[in-house]
Amino acid sequence: MRRPFLLSSIFIAFFAFIITCYKSEILQTLSIYMSTALLTLTTHLSNLTSNSNLTTPIHQPPPPSPMNTAKTAMSRTLHHAKITPHLTSTRGHSDHGWLNTYHSFSFANWYNPSYTSFGSLRVLNEDRVKPQSGFPTHPHRDFEIFSYILSGELTHRDSMLTKGAEGDNVSPDQFYRMKRGDVQFTTGGTGIAHSEFNEHKRDTVHFLQIWALPWKRGLKPRYHTRHFGEEDKRKGFVTILSPLKGGVDATAEEEVKAEAVVEGTIPIHADLLMGAGVIKERNKFEWIVGGRGNVTEQNKRKVFVHLPMTKGGRASIRLDGRDDAVLKEGDGAFIENVNKGDKLWVESVGEVEAEVVVLDTA
Repeated sequence: MRRPFLLSSIFIAFFAFIITCYKSEILQTLSIYMSTALLTLTTHLSNLTSNSNLTTPIHQPPPPSPMNTAKTAMSRTLHHAKITPHLTSTRGHSDHGWLNTYHSFSFANWYNPSYTSFGSLRVLNEDRVKPQSGFPTHPHRDFEIFSYILSGELTHRDSMLTKGAEGDNVSPDQFYRMKRGDVQFTTGGTGIAHSEFNEHKRDTVHFLQIWALPWKRGLKPRYHTRHFGEEDKRKGFVTILSPLKGGVDATAEEEVKAEAVVEGTIPIHADLLMGAGVIKERNKFEWIVGGRGNVTEQNKRKVFVHLPMTKGGRASIRLDGRDDAVLKEGDGAFIENVNKGDKLWVESVGEVEAEVVVLDTA
């Protein structure tokens, strides 16, 4: 950086000398030779300056923008993680007329050996059921099953309750008309039967049906239904499911109390967390792997992220700031090699807000 300053000083001294002695023809002649020599020296030094590897270059590149800096920081957060997108084009799909369904994992007549389970996660179906149709009474056994309502209505009926028999004294376990924001949970255990119907006259119901393997078989069947507010999900990820207090060795009393490790969530018989959030465009949410505090058991974990098809294809998200982990509607992603306490950033990069579901499993 000193060479331009040195050249300027030489020029100033030289021209002051010429002005003082200009009347002398000898000095005029000398000035011509000195000007030529100085011009040559200046050109030579300039070339050396432009071609040399200076510690601090004269023309420094512009500093990185805040967006690029943030993106770099985000990508370093989970540099040890493996993120594998599961595109909607690789999901199973069936359209039965009354039911239009996509399978993220092998289900019914669709089987793909690459997608059979992920940790305790076994099924994730994205279903649309037309009005006045649905799943008639059917049994479940030894699965933890939960429905996440995206739009429309889905009516749950216990096998012992017939349509039209519901009233003020009916338990929510026997009858519940679910709407957006509702999550219904079923412990299949030793065996349970129910129906799930769209009894609305006009609107299609859109929901996720998710199954997980419990930490042990032969549990007592049980239902739980809870509403999770829209505004909370717009502030950050809301935890919806967390493990039952007492864990694998929960007492009969703890089973009856049915308290989850995370207050306000639905208890599940698995080392699993479920979260959901609605991320405004150009915003991002943070998911803490394994939850905050001593919520989950296993330190080594896996995370599955799903972006439901709710915005006509205009929503999109980026995981961990990685350009090779951008998901469109209907896509999911397997995130492996993560540990409890790791931070996963989910950024909304589409035209509209994105509703995101996170499943965090051992």
